[in-house]
Parts: sequence; structure tokens; C-alpha cells
Amino acid sequence: MPLGLRRKKNKSRESSNLVENEEVGGHTGGRSVKSTVNGAGLPPPPANLRPKLEFHTQLAHGSPTGRIEGFNNVKELYGKIAETFNLSQPEILFCTLNTHKIDMEKLLGGQIGLEDFIFAHIKAIKKEVEVFKSEDALGLTITDNGAGYAFIKRIKEGSVVDKVKVISVGDHIECINGKNIVGSRHYEVARMLKELPKDQKFTLKLVEPMKAFEMLEPRSKGAKEASDNKMGTGRGTLRLRSRGPATVEEVPTEFEERAVKKVDDLLETYMGIRDTELAATMVEVGRDKKNPDEFAMALDEALGDFAFPDEFVFDVWGAIGDAKQGHVLTFP
Repeated sequence: MPLGLRRKKNKSRESSNLVENEEVGGHTGGRSVKSTVNGAGLPPPPANLRPKLEFHTQLAHGSPTGRIEGFNNVKELYGKIAETFNLSQPEILFCTLNTHKIDMEKLLGGQIGLEDFIFAHIKAIKKEVEVFKSEDALGLTITDNGAGYAFIKRIKEGSVVDKVKVISVGDHIECINGKNIVGSRHYEVARMLKELPKDQKFTLKLVEPMKAFEMLEPRSKGAKEASDNKMGTGRGTLRLRSRGPATVEEVPTEFEERAVKKVDDLLETYMGIRDTELAATMVEVGRDKKNPDEFAMALDEALGDFAFPDEFVFDVWGAIGDAKQGHVLTFP
């Protein structure tokens, strides 16, 4: 039995944060005790006027239902979940919304619907894998949890990594050739993997998420694109920000959903990552810019750490413009 399945219970903590005998199927995910909706372009209200939001949560492999509140970003959210279930925060790999399965299209990103139920996936088995890089591209798409862990979001069918059967979607990449990469962002990890020399072996240390018994099934290459996969449902969404407080906003418009999807596709094409929060930030930055140069300058100011290539910035600018007009883009 993997370590972590048996844990000592903290009675005082469970009595205050856990909900007894509550079924997953018929509950409200996030409950607004005080309702205030803030528009996407408005500054956040004072702390005493912000809505008090409460979300239901479980450990994905099985646990009682807990309640969490009072967080502004992903790290704080993980801290609240860890506190509720008597875990250390680094044990949490990532969270999914409204499913306990390792569904990469249901990952918790920068927004949580006010009715969403949060499932936390924690560390389980560690494994070390040797891979021969026979081609320039490994066939991996990388994402991260916003709190220092990069992991595999998608494996391209027939690729180098697809042939290594012990590597699975959802695996956290802990080390590359003995170098610990915990704390690195997804684009940094994608770049490290891309720069590994061709026709040589390299070693990955991975940590897979704990699974419930009914989830023990053949590995997945990652969820297919879904047209009806909307995280922000119900009364609105909670927008988590790396800087500043979380804000309650209206459900994303059709333009915003379309534009974010296009930009996220471009992130995967150019950089080998997927990140809806980053894509949403880029759409927000570019929606009122008049030309690509103005957009590029705004991106540098807002996201200077990324150093996006010029061709990528131009394509993102075009994708945002086409989303405004309702055009459909296809990417080679």
C-alpha cells in the first residue's frame, strides 16, 4: 500500500473543517455567504467588502468532504486544503474541478466556478525512468500547478515518451538528469527537455498522483479537446491572482472563452505548455490594444519573465482579433 493512504485523524480539525456523511453528487461546490460580483476590469473592493466564499473539497483518492475559504491564490488554496486534511502542503500535486479523475481538461487554474467542487491529488509512488531521445521532440506537453510543481499534461501518440509505458499523464517531473527542478515554471521545464541532446539517454525522476482503486486503469494520453468544458458555471467565477487578492467576476464571455482557448493552443504549439491562466492574462492584456507593437510592449510589462518570441506574439495578437470577430482559426 503506498504511503499516505493511512493517516492519523485530527479530531479537532475534522470537526471544524470536514462535513460528515455528505455525498459528492448532490452538493453545492462553492457557497457565497455574501454576494458581490466584481467586473473583470474593475479594481478589487476593500477587504471588508469582499465576498466570503466557501468551497467543498475532497482528496481525489477518497476522503471525507471538507470546507475551505479565505484564499487569494493557488498556494494559499493548497495550504487550506492541507490544513483541512492534516497534510503538509508539498504533498498536494494539483487539483481538478468536479471530478476525482486525473482529467487534464478539468485542472484547477486561475478561475474556480462558484459552484465547483475541488478534488486534491496528492503524491504517491516515485519512479525513475531512463529515456533515449531518438527525435528532437519528445511529445510532451507540460503544465504546472502554480505552486512549484511541473507535470505532464499530454503525451502525443506515437512519440518518444509514448513508447515509455511507465510515464503517464499527471506525473510530476521532480528531476531531469539528477537536477532537481521543483520550483521551476512549466516553460522552463519544457525548455530543459527540448534542449536535451538528441540520440542520447536522459533520466527523469517522476512522482505519480495517488489513485483510488477504481481509478487503476491503463494510462491516459491526456483528455481530448472538449467543446463543452466550462469551469466557470453558476453565479460567477473566483479569479485567483498571483499578485493581489482574488476577485469574484462574471462568467467569462463567449469571446473570452474562445480567445483563451486559441491562445492556450498557441502556447502548446510554440512552447510545449498549456496554461489557461497565462492565456487568460494575455487575452486581458491584448483585448484593447490597437496593434501588435502595442500588444508586445504590454506583454513585456505584464509578463516580462517569459520572453515570448516575436512570431508567437504576432500570432496571439491575430488570435485575439479573430476571436473578437468570431472567426475560427486552425493551426498546423
